[in-house]
Amino acid sequence: MIRNAILLVITLLAACAYSYFEAPALSSAQWTLLIDLAWIWGGFTAYTIIAGELTGNCSQVDRLWSLVPIVYVGYVAYETNWDARASLMAALTLIWGARLTFNFARRGGYHWLPWKGEEDYRWEVLRKEAPLNNVWVWRLFNLFFICIYQMGLILLFTLPVVYAWSPEANALGAADFMLAILFVALVVWEFYADQQQWEYQTEKYRRINAGEALGPVYGKGFVHEGLWRLSRHPNYFAEQSIWLVFYGFSVAATGEWLNASITGAILLIFLFQGSAQFSEGLTAAKYPDYTDYQKRTPQFLPKFWGR
Repeated sequence: MIRNAILLVITLLAACAYSYFEAPALSSAQWTLLIDLAWIWGGFTAYTIIAGELTGNCSQVDRLWSLVPIVYVGYVAYETNWDARASLMAALTLIWGARLTFNFARRGGYHWLPWKGEEDYRWEVLRKEAPLNNVWVWRLFNLFFICIYQMGLILLFTLPVVYAWSPEANALGAADFMLAILFVALVVWEFYADQQQWEYQTEKYRRINAGEALGPVYGKGFVHEGLWRLSRHPNYFAEQSIWLVFYGFSVAATGEWLNASITGAILLIFLFQGSAQFSEGLTAAKYPDYTDYQKRTPQFLPKFWGR
């Protein structure tokens, strides 16, 4: 974990340094878009802070995670008079957001009352651990990490759409269409991974509630078949890859391999590293067979050989 964190931080600093010293500067029109998006980010962030404090439900960001990118990228497409590349990126973001919204909604994540709906179970666990079990420490954690940082991260990983649009940008080409196909393929991969997990947990709890035997498959307690045989987090693998592909559109537009908008994708990978390890610690403590599953199955990158 420490090695991965160090590698990601070094990569992040290198990308920012390269962008600052070598990459082309943003135009005034692009800076205007960035400022507009920052104002939108401020509004959404203020909502998550206020709603979280009033309701005690800290999953306000989770509810916006699949919706806010559609707003950001759609706004850029609109402001650029529906530029071809920006419009393509907006359409792809809409596809991604619709799928993720559907998956979150069927788990009970949404409710018209902000204090209702599913709260991420990990927040409840963290609330009980020192020093977060102190009410003021938790409030600061909610303010700076859950609300400000994570809402900022959402903005950052959608910023390639700003870098992909400029009067000097290359016209849509084969690279853009290849990226679009790969983006959709990863969304489909993520859909099937989440669907397999949903079906497994649904059947497991149906058997538990009906008093039926779980058998060798559901007795393990965690999904381990289908795409989950290839990776312990096939959905996380797809999610991280999606935003790296999204960054690829800025490369296709500018011809530059590195620009500052890669920051969001890198920080997202960093977030998933910590999130996955924390979740796996809870799962391993609950299900004895999970440790063996960890030993023979990669964490993110699917292993198609040696199965």
